[in-house]
Amino acid sequence: MAEALFQISEPGESAVKAACKGRAAGIDLGTTNSLVAIVAGGQPQCLRDDEGSAIVPSAVFYGREGRVEVGARARNQLALQHPKDTLVSVKRFMGRGAQDAEATRKLTPYVFAHPAGDAVVRFSVAEGTKAVTAVEASAEILRVLKARAEAALDGPLDGVVITVPAYFDDGQRQATRDAGRLAGLEVLRLLNEPTAAALAYGLDKKVNGTFAVFDLGGGTFDISVLVLDGGMFEVKATGGDSALGGDDFDSAIAEHLLERAGLHNTSGDPQAVRAVLDAAKNAKEQLTSNDVVDVSLKRPDASLWHGKLTRVEMESLIAPVLSRCESACRQALKDAGISAKQLDGVILVGGSTRTPLVRQFVKDLFEQEPLADIDPDEVVALGAAVQAELLAGGDNPGYIVLLDVVPLSWGLQMMGGVVEKLIHRNSTVPCGATQTFTTYADNQTGFDLHVVQGEREMAHEGRSLARFTLTGVPPLPAGLARLEVTFTVDADGILSVTAQELMTGQQAQVRVVPSYGLTDEEVERMLLDSYAHADEDVRLRLLTEQRVEAERIVAATRSALASTPELLEAGDAERIDASIALLNTAKASTDHGAIRKAIEALDLTSKDFAARRMNRALSQGLQGQDVNAVEHKIDEHKVKSSGSEASH
Repeated sequence: MAEALFQISEPGESAVKAACKGRAAGIDLGTTNSLVAIVAGGQPQCLRDDEGSAIVPSAVFYGREGRVEVGARARNQLALQHPKDTLVSVKRFMGRGAQDAEATRKLTPYVFAHPAGDAVVRFSVAEGTKAVTAVEASAEILRVLKARAEAALDGPLDGVVITVPAYFDDGQRQATRDAGRLAGLEVLRLLNEPTAAALAYGLDKKVNGTFAVFDLGGGTFDISVLVLDGGMFEVKATGGDSALGGDDFDSAIAEHLLERAGLHNTSGDPQAVRAVLDAAKNAKEQLTSNDVVDVSLKRPDASLWHGKLTRVEMESLIAPVLSRCESACRQALKDAGISAKQLDGVILVGGSTRTPLVRQFVKDLFEQEPLADIDPDEVVALGAAVQAELLAGGDNPGYIVLLDVVPLSWGLQMMGGVVEKLIHRNSTVPCGATQTFTTYADNQTGFDLHVVQGEREMAHEGRSLARFTLTGVPPLPAGLARLEVTFTVDADGILSVTAQELMTGQQAQVRVVPSYGLTDEEVERMLLDSYAHADEDVRLRLLTEQRVEAERIVAATRSALASTPELLEAGDAERIDASIALLNTAKASTDHGAIRKAIEALDLTSKDFAARRMNRALSQGLQGQDVNAVEHKIDEHKVKSSGSEASH
């Protein structure tokens, strides 16, 4: 039987595009709640359960013999009955180190397992019979969302877009991608949550202009400034805190309730910890629409403490936590080069923005009424669904273009400990940068490369991400070898580094994915310290660079004097020695300008001697070679070097 080679359809009836388009979904993997959305009939929509709820609580219960439950029952019942075995707000542990786990929150019912030599956070669950990571727990949540999407699409998913806080670092992003892979999902892209929200809002409201997205969820805070212009969504600046959210409100309220109830030591009772956190969370939610609520806590003797909590009291407790958002918001506006009055709107995202105090805070800070036209719990998932549909081959409504940015700078450590930044904070992704470096010492046969993240000028003030070595460099005089280093950041904000020695072609490459990411305190400290110490850092960097250069030029000059004394003319040695002595004196000072002048003086004094050495080297190097071949090599080197930004 012959098979049809092609099918002819009437205009508008062709099913070819539908057949080619993949099944895709957008996932908001949240700290408190998670959602999944798809595009149906040209419109994004969140998928709901049989009871009409789009929300899947981000709670995972691990029982003995492999039993796992995810969602509402795990959050509302099992978390109270089995607090050590039910993981809630696990997103806060994504990409975190084991040494950070104990200090992540003051109130936590978890038991951490720390296998020898393991750098990853692990939770002891299933009555102590199993140890799981935040990645594994997140994968369980993703499996539930995957099943919901596949049921709605009547088939397996071909890909998903998972949203992450804009302020997630490399380790946290990679952990999220790993969770998706563990859940059997093809992760098409990691999309920053504020960008996803702006995408959904811009398409739904058909608006253009400059908007701030204030995203305060259960565990993270992001602020992004975006320009929406005819389908282009360009992020101008981003900031935030990956350890700030509704959980911190709950902790502040819980500590207050414990103090009032006279329960000063609950750390050894996981059930008591979970109970007071739940009481605080419920009181917070009720006070969104009420002025006062009743609260009850169980004492160790089984008696109950009864009390009342007013909205005024609650607001006084959470105000210090909320105030931490202000500096990041003001810095984002400054980085974007605009004032609050120039914004066309402020979009609210995240369940914590339902709190009246938060909305008033945003209104006062940005001097305008915030926008909450789309459900703040659903808007991120809706935007992710639109992006997933586009990446899977669906229609592009208005030909959408997303231009996102990186939250922190990347660079290499130089001699003396200074950082040479190749990718700067708020650079649009995907992006890359290439820079050429050289050797510091004579006969150097390798390069040790240290990749650093942060905003400070000195490497020890930033975060070490990776170290690797390139060997096989020919032993040449200092400054002649050429190392071309390329930093590449993909659309997910994950960095790769390639280093190549241009003369030999020797190459080394590393995908910069730490076993765990920046601590929340480190991220906040990096930015705040960079602002507070900007002038001091610049002066220290200049001084360090001039001292390193002084050491290099003195060593090179002494080596030249020793190796080619026959090229010295009368008085050369005395004049050069005097200039070296003056440079060594200047190097001991803290005046980088004086060191630079002394370097220039030595350079001038030794100029004629250096020229004679160069002429001899050139004549020896060209001896017996064809002139045309030499010119061809020079032209080739010029072409290879044309993409380099600087030489060091």
